[in-house]
Parts: sequence; structure tokens; C-alpha cells
Amino acid sequence: MMSRLLRQGWAQTALAVLVALYLRLALATIRWRLVGWENLAPHLGPEPGSGPVVAAFWHEMLPLMPALWQRVHASGARARVLVSRHRDGRFIGEVMRRFDLGLAHGSTGTKGRDRGGASAVRALVAVLAHGEHVVMTPDGPRGPRRQAAAGVAQIAALSGAPVMPCAAWITPRIRLPTWDGMVLPVPFARGVLVCGAPIRVGREAAAAELATIAAALADVSRIAGAPA
Repeated sequence: MMSRLLRQGWAQTALAVLVALYLRLALATIRWRLVGWENLAPHLGPEPGSGPVVAAFWHEMLPLMPALWQRVHASGARARVLVSRHRDGRFIGEVMRRFDLGLAHGSTGTKGRDRGGASAVRALVAVLAHGEHVVMTPDGPRGPRRQAAAGVAQIAALSGAPVMPCAAWITPRIRLPTWDGMVLPVPFARGVLVCGAPIRVGREAAAAELATIAAALADVSRIAGAPA
């Protein structure tokens, strides 16, 4: 019955409002420690050459990352988050846009998992060309968990924008029984946000640099305190 209800647009929107409200309240009470802000700050200013980034993090951390986006938005920067056209992706998009994020629909998974991957890559390259940051989960929307799909490196190679590996973790936390073990924030927890060093990807080096990006995501996750 709940599954049928959530197929209704009004029900999905109502639930998204409630989830966003909970996240906003819970994240505001967490005692955050920010690591690596110096890596992101140069990309937030109006100075020539600052340029947008592809902010990448594992799918399980998605409910925690608005704590970082709110800091970015306060600088005046704009960003779009990639969400799939699947029902779950549309719901996530409804939640995320309530944190001042624009939406880009599609998936940059491999061809076998997503026939629209090429169009999503082109759309995100256009977003970056207009000076907006791109926010994405390289292992989303359906996994495998913590395995980066090729799209993140392709977007960086075609746009010239660097990939910035990011991570967030909290103690204590709630972990959902989903494919990725998604984490929900607990009010008054302790949290860590991490922005890693940006990774430049040469136009012909997307395949070679994908492993570098995956390793960097593992490193920032470890720094944040997330178990493997």
C-alpha cells in the first residue's frame, strides 16, 4: 500500500518535504568538523580561473552532504545535482532541491546499466560550461556500492573541470537497509566533512583516471571516518 501511495506525485512531494525538514533540522544540530576547505574555497570566488568543480561522493552519504552545500551556497555559488529518472531518483531530487540545488536528470552509469548515460554526460558538461558546479554520486543510482562508474571521469575530461572527492560521516548514525547502506543524520551527533584535492583529467585520460578518482573517494571516506 505504501509503495502504491508513493507512486502518486502529491504523496511523493509531501514525503519529500517532511524528509527535507528532518534533514535540515538534524544537520543543523550536528557538531561539524570541516577538513580540506582550502581545496574547495578557490573554486567559489568570482576570480577568473576559479571555475566550477565536479563534486563527487559515495551515494550512501547523500543525506549528509547538504551540510556542505549550504556552506557553498552561502558563498553565492550555484550547483546542480544529478538524479536519475527512476521513481527513487525523482524522490531524491524533490528532497535535494529544497537545499537550493538545481536538478540535472539522468545517469552516467555504464551503457549496460543506462541507455541515457551519454546524454546525461553532455548535459552536465553544459552545466559546467555555464559556471555551475555539478554534484554527483559515481556509484549511483543503483550501485554497485562504492564502485565509480565511468561518467564522472568522462565529464571531467570533456569539461576541463576537476573532480573534487568529498565525504561526510557522523557518529552516531542511522543506516538504512538499502543497497548502499545509506546514512541518515541523528540530531546532536558529531560529524566530519571532507573536501579532497581536486583531480584534473586530461581529455584523453578518462579511462586511466577513473581508478585515481575511486582511490581518492576511498581516501576522503577514510579521513571522514566511514568504514569500508
